[in-house]
Amino acid sequence: MIQIQAGSGPTALRILLGSQLRKLRESKGISRDQAGQCIRASESKISRMELGRVGFKERDVADLLALYGVEDEETRDVVMNLVERANEPGWWHRFNDLLPSWFQAYVGLEEAAERIRTYEVQFVPGLLQTKEYARAVIMAGAVGAAPEEIARRVDLRLERQRILDGENSPKFWAVIDEAALRRPIGGVDVMRGQIQHLIDLMNQPNVTIQVIPFSYGGHAAEGGAFSILRFADPDLPDIVYVEQLASALYLDKREEVDRYSEVMERLCAVSTTPTETVDLLRQIMADL
Repeated sequence: MIQIQAGSGPTALRILLGSQLRKLRESKGISRDQAGQCIRASESKISRMELGRVGFKERDVADLLALYGVEDEETRDVVMNLVERANEPGWWHRFNDLLPSWFQAYVGLEEAAERIRTYEVQFVPGLLQTKEYARAVIMAGAVGAAPEEIARRVDLRLERQRILDGENSPKFWAVIDEAALRRPIGGVDVMRGQIQHLIDLMNQPNVTIQVIPFSYGGHAAEGGAFSILRFADPDLPDIVYVEQLASALYLDKREEVDRYSEVMERLCAVSTTPTETVDLLRQIMADL
């Protein structure tokens, strides 16, 4: 488990790179102390690298790959490419003053993902929000913030949504609890506009939306919202993101990811089909 506290500051690609290096080390039965000696560093330096909490030097990573017996050029290229990309600032860096470090990491992972599956119980997922709905959500959570800050936070959320419209857009699959859609955040007009937006988004081939109806009762994910991110390169692990009040969990161990994946599959199985989703959204809009 990777836990990122506010202020720790790792980037998303550092998390992926550190996770990959840890897997390679463990597969060879090499200790962190041995790895540290290889790059003229301490065991704690290897630990920080594997948690994504420090930068990576190309020489250090190349030496570790040699120690871990990684001779396949394709695998080496994947890892070394991550090193290069991890040192490049993302578009979201201009919002650094607004984003806690643990969420900066998620935005970067979101940008790099090939598929994003998310379950949400309180709100419409951020990537699917209208401008008006986003503003209402942000204002409720940032009491006392200046109008300029609210506007920038809304801009940030809308900027994130661009990943769904690009040439290499990820597949985005959202499962939303009906309670989130019945809660009139921002008022009736804002909520109706938001639900119509969800109906319109259903026409995008890379967007799937399902709803867990009230009629189903209890279900496997009553513990709260989470997202599962998958990346194009099969050597990179899936990441489960679970947001907390002042930090976030980034889970990448196989048994942890498998558990959340099983829960997601069960949620999808008991939720509305795409056709039923549209019918339910129209009914909710009519009930508002």
